[in-house]
Amino acid sequence: MPAVTTTGAKNVLGTPMQSCSTKPLTGFFRTGCCDTGPGDVGLHLVCAVMTDEFLAFSKMRGNDLSTPKPEWGFAGLKSGDRWCLCVTRWKEAFEADMAPKVILESTHISSLEFVSLEELKTHAL
Repeated sequence: MPAVTTTGAKNVLGTPMQSCSTKPLTGFFRTGCCDTGPGDVGLHLVCAVMTDEFLAFSKMRGNDLSTPKPEWGFAGLKSGDRWCLCVTRWKEAFEADMAPKVILESTHISSLEFVSLEELKTHAL
């Protein structure tokens, strides 16, 4: 079972947030959790499981998540990796029928300001 965050943040189910991924290390603050705070203008709130289709969609929209960027310590994502996505990118992919699956227990409650719990549940693992 993934570790619970120590920030006191809640997930979309109203329970304590769980870690999204430490391999690769994700989250705006690179803590493994989809926490947010000052400076996170992209709102990296949705814990999603990458697919080849979504990675191609995101690259086409200007956010290449699959190409390694060693200068940033980023190995690039592949299908099956968990990653904290910007909630607006997930919503955009949802509306284009390209949204990846989500881990509700690891998706920040603030996501509900942009997407409904029902929308997230349709893509929940």
